[in-house]
Amino acid sequence: MKIYIDGKFHDKEDAKISVFDHGVLYGDGIFEGIRAYNGRVFRLDDHLRRLQESAAAVFLNLPLPLPKIKDALLATLRANGLKDAYIRLVVTRGVGNLGLNPRSCKKPASPSQCCSCIYMRKKINIISAC
Repeated sequence: MKIYIDGKFHDKEDAKISVFDHGVLYGDGIFEGIRAYNGRVFRLDDHLRRLQESAAAVFLNLPLPLPKIKDALLATLRANGLKDAYIRLVVTRGVGNLGLNPRSCKKPASPSQCCSCIYMRKKINIISAC
């Protein structure tokens, strides 16, 4: 399984997320659950718009513009040969100091799953694992 992190694909064993990520520590982030059927992602643009609205609601900047997130998600599906998949697109606040102050997080991060997971930080990190 290939995992996309910060613009590169990695083997799933090499995909790492910091234990200091506020998404891990405090659940500080957003997500979309998305499905792909027979090679087509169901209502992807609607999901991406909702992701953007969720980010705005919690004052979280997306790490990439929506078209780039879409491209990365589709590339991850292709790299893994996935036609039917569950995709969990997640954006977290990113790495910061211990404590609830979101200003200590300099770069948003994002995991998501294609029957799997897509992970993003300020740059995009996409994790795909079945």
